Amino acid sequence: MPTIKVAEQAGVGVDGKPRPTEDHVVVLDQAVVLLDGATSPSPELPSGGWYAGLLAEELAGALRAKPDGDLRLLLADAIATVAGTHDLRVAASPSSTVAMLRWSSDHVDGLVLADSPIVAFGPAGADPLTDDRLALLRGAGQLNTTAEVQALRNQPEGFWVAEADPAAASYALCRSWPRTALDAVVLASDGVSVGIDDYGLFDWPHVLTTARERGLLAVLEAVREAESSDPDGDRWPRPKRHDDQALVLVDFTDHAG
Repeated sequence: MPTIKVAEQAGVGVDGKPRPTEDHVVVLDQAVVLLDGATSPSPELPSGGWYAGLLAEELAGALRAKPDGDLRLLLADAIATVAGTHDLRVAASPSSTVAMLRWSSDHVDGLVLADSPIVAFGPAGADPLTDDRLALLRGAGQLNTTAEVQALRNQPEGFWVAEADPAAASYALCRSWPRTALDAVVLASDGVSVGIDDYGLFDWPHVLTTARERGLLAVLEAVREAESSDPDGDRWPRPKRHDDQALVLVDFTDHAG
């Protein structure tokens, strides 16, 4: 079995006040699930963290029951089950990113939906599995308001995220790697990946090295320190001073099985 390490830190709400993390990580015998619940568009809706927690539990059960199942189909079924159980309506429900990693003795499979990346590492370096649709829309200035986010969420010209429509799972990005080709894999919520993508603090190989040598929390703290140096978002505009952070390291080095 690989060595699996997890680090998490709660961020703050849009109002700047502390609140429980909306990131959820589930570690199974041969899989890891990481979800990042999105801030709900309306205070009348349940939180993204509530939804992410339910979906994470459903995905964990699905992976236990069907360890070799198609990841997109498992995700679609989980979305449908949570939506049906809790009467969630399309375009009027909380949502979450999804990152799933699964491994066997032969191969490693990854799935991402929205901006929680998976990064595989082998002799050739880092091989990111990333869904950049949100980033492209933000870069084009198309996600500046809640109304714009709502209009583009789970739309062909927009971005895709787990919500109430199981069809979103068909737009997830998937990849498989030979097990022997990988040394390690990292999963991260965007509260961590922002340090690479937006702040330019380090690259993914540096994240792996730091996680192995100094611990995963050192990566999280480096991002927090950068944000604390820009408390009002002048250098790095963002809706919250600190986002929730979740980072998982699945290390295959010197481990078999």
